[in-house]
Amino acid sequence: MVLQFIEWSVNPEIFPGSWLTVRWYGLLFAAAFFFGYLVLTRVFKNEFKDPQVAIKMLDKLAMYMFVATIIGARLGHILFYEADYYFSNPLEILKIWNGGLASHGAALGILVGLWLFSKNTGKTYFWTLDRVVIVVALGGMLIRLGNLMNSEIFGRPTDLPWGFIFTSYDDVPRHPTQIYEALSYLFIFLLLHRIYWKNKGKPKPGFIFGLFLILLFSARFLIEFLKVPQVAFENTMTLNMGQWLSLPFILIGFVIVFYAEKSRQATGKSRGVNR
Repeated sequence: MVLQFIEWSVNPEIFPGSWLTVRWYGLLFAAAFFFGYLVLTRVFKNEFKDPQVAIKMLDKLAMYMFVATIIGARLGHILFYEADYYFSNPLEILKIWNGGLASHGAALGILVGLWLFSKNTGKTYFWTLDRVVIVVALGGMLIRLGNLMNSEIFGRPTDLPWGFIFTSYDDVPRHPTQIYEALSYLFIFLLLHRIYWKNKGKPKPGFIFGLFLILLFSARFLIEFLKVPQVAFENTMTLNMGQWLSLPFILIGFVIVFYAEKSRQATGKSRGVNR
């Protein structure tokens, strides 16, 4: 007998019923920073010939990223999706272990945090962005797996054989949109990582960041068509909140890639004249 659907009844807690309250979501969220740090360690050691300087800069960047991601993701969820609830229950804002982090809010928070980092270290904004977004894509993959362990942000009903039955919600097979997004983000991470090293650590300023915006938020935009609305007001929307928030990022990405390509062409012509 061939298994038609996957019954998903994983407990969000790693040690259910024990005094140690550790959730898969929190562990995977922490893993996003851990593995991101490892990848950037190699990148920064390539950029800074002195290993001590590289680690010092990376530690400073990690602090900016950690704070900016959590604050941005939490405020994004609160303001974009459930403002009325959280303003009525302000103490719930602090309970991030229960979920409620918006990727669009995280993106905005990271942009602000990286701008502050660049300003305080003398690096250009694009220098910082081009390197950090490589591991942001990796982090996005791990966080979406955390959503899977929480049985949240799933898709609409499907009759496809890889449909997941999220038993904590109902007994209907649904698109495992968390896995769709996780695989998309893994592909983006591998692509951006390859582009960085293929260019020997000297990519066109802004190109990796612009490509990241186009690919990640295009994937998010398309997968949203398969998702169950996260909040009630999305039921009457042609495009949901996640899709509307993705469109500006995609547009900005195209503008930045265009700018990066024009700058490269201008530099190439300048060098040709000098020769």
